Amino acid sequence: MKHTVLLMGTPNVGKSVIFNYLTGLNVRVANYTGTTVDYARGLINLNGQAVDLIDVPGTYSLCATCEAEEVAVNMVCGKTAADCVRPVSSSCCSPASDTAKHDPSAEKPSLLVYVLDARNFEGGLYLLLQLLELDVPLIIALNRGDLAREKGFLVDVNALVSALNVPVVPTVAITGEGLEQLEKEISAALNKNPGQKTALDHEREIQNLSASWEKVETLTSQVLRRISPTGSPHSEEWDRRLTNPWPGLPLAAVILAVIFMAVVGVGMGLRQFILLPLFNLLIIPPIVNLVTEVVPAGVIQNIFIGEYGFLVKGLEWPFTLVLPYVLSFYTVLSLVEDSGYLPRLALLLDGLFNRIGLPGSGIIPLMIGYGCGIPAIMGTRALGSHKERMIVTILICLAVPCISQTGAFISLLAARSITVMLAVFIFGFLVMITAGLLLNRYLEGDRQATLTEIPDLLLPRFNVALKKLWLRMKLYITDGALPMIGAVALASVLYETGLMAAWGKAISPLVTGWLRLPEAAAAPLALGVLRRELAVLPLLDMELTTLQLFTGAVVGLFYVPCIAIVATVAREFKLSTAVAILLITTLLAFFAGGIVTRIGSLLF
Repeated sequence: MKHTVLLMGTPNVGKSVIFNYLTGLNVRVANYTGTTVDYARGLINLNGQAVDLIDVPGTYSLCATCEAEEVAVNMVCGKTAADCVRPVSSSCCSPASDTAKHDPSAEKPSLLVYVLDARNFEGGLYLLLQLLELDVPLIIALNRGDLAREKGFLVDVNALVSALNVPVVPTVAITGEGLEQLEKEISAALNKNPGQKTALDHEREIQNLSASWEKVETLTSQVLRRISPTGSPHSEEWDRRLTNPWPGLPLAAVILAVIFMAVVGVGMGLRQFILLPLFNLLIIPPIVNLVTEVVPAGVIQNIFIGEYGFLVKGLEWPFTLVLPYVLSFYTVLSLVEDSGYLPRLALLLDGLFNRIGLPGSGIIPLMIGYGCGIPAIMGTRALGSHKERMIVTILICLAVPCISQTGAFISLLAARSITVMLAVFIFGFLVMITAGLLLNRYLEGDRQATLTEIPDLLLPRFNVALKKLWLRMKLYITDGALPMIGAVALASVLYETGLMAAWGKAISPLVTGWLRLPEAAAAPLALGVLRRELAVLPLLDMELTTLQLFTGAVVGLFYVPCIAIVATVAREFKLSTAVAILLITTLLAFFAGGIVTRIGSLLF
């Protein structure tokens, strides 16, 4: 019999760190039947026995308020959260719905491993009490005890075991402390005979552990001890500074400016002093010489090393123009994520975001969108309503350039004018605000109250940030660079066969007349459908004025999302939504480009 173990807990308690430790690299991502929610699933080997471990989406109770929480309920109860009629687990775990029955993840698990945050001890007890009502063995991983001690709290493990009568393993997931012992406890629980009862099981059956906030308060008073804080006394003061309008908003402006300058500065340095010399002097010349010797002059040779030659441009664009900014952006993002600043920024901006119908937590998928729009759109699942998800998704597709596109903008404009480059991003930001106000007014739907978990403010851990950077760089290579090389190869064929020129002539009245760009600029618009940044990168090789560069960048900013994003929107919402976004972005790109070039001509 193959066992299934569910790793559960409230959001942001360190589940994923424990999951990664237990599973190593033996991990896959699955999609829960009937939903758009993905979850991590991996195999662990315990004394020669294969065990299926599932990292369940975080939830605050067994009565779900969003799709991700509903999946958590399905997994542990084998039912849908729609059946829930009151917030207690006995009512939330009625017989499974048809959808849940046919999904293997909805079958009754062999064991629950509940990650309880010692730093936010009381906040995680309610869900724990609900889970204890179920007829499923349970182990508690008491995580973040080090952070609790820093704040002046200590969880009495012996008292917790006596009160709940379940095994408790203290852990510090980020350092690996206690995880080996947790693995041993999981193995022991799974190898216990189904009918075998321990003293803990017997005491647990006769005690009243019903889920109620009164019981939560009672348990907290029994188990939580006050001690002298071991952490810095200034952390709470910094919390107040970062989350209050003063000085939080000026500090946010400074922090975001530093992030932007770090991304641009480090990226430009990597490009100019490392990657460009490496490719232009050591990698591309031998490739060109080899193709010249092997392939006769003509169309085939040009496809390899010509105007859009994919062995030249296919390496140059993704690895010398885009990669340095991908590397710098994700390095900075990993550090900011681990510091705990993003949730504080969300709390700070909540009032401003409410004006466009969003909670402050909407800033998180928007910022992720500057890395890649696909995880950003998927991240909107954590928002409380369909309207909020739609607004953020449209804003991401409309005016949030992914890091590949951002790298293209920087490569295109930074050498000519930093001011013009900043103007592109500011213009996009203003359009985003305007679009948000209009969408909030005319999109149907209501807002729901949302909870934002505020983790501790910590110094980023270099090893954790490095792991995140490594995973994201691998993802860029597979989902960014390789598709870009394929798109350049297709562009090279289209160019050499004359099809791109025919396309350029067909839309030249729009490009040359309305946008006031050269006819050659029509070709990148065809490529932009494949990869968004390809609507911008070919402009580098054209002799354009500063105004034309700005116009081309504005068109590229609002132009159609790449195919992968369109597919994601269709999967997360529906095909008609994806088609509508395609039409809106295309019309806005040409309209804004024409207006910008005319206003620029009048002013300059």
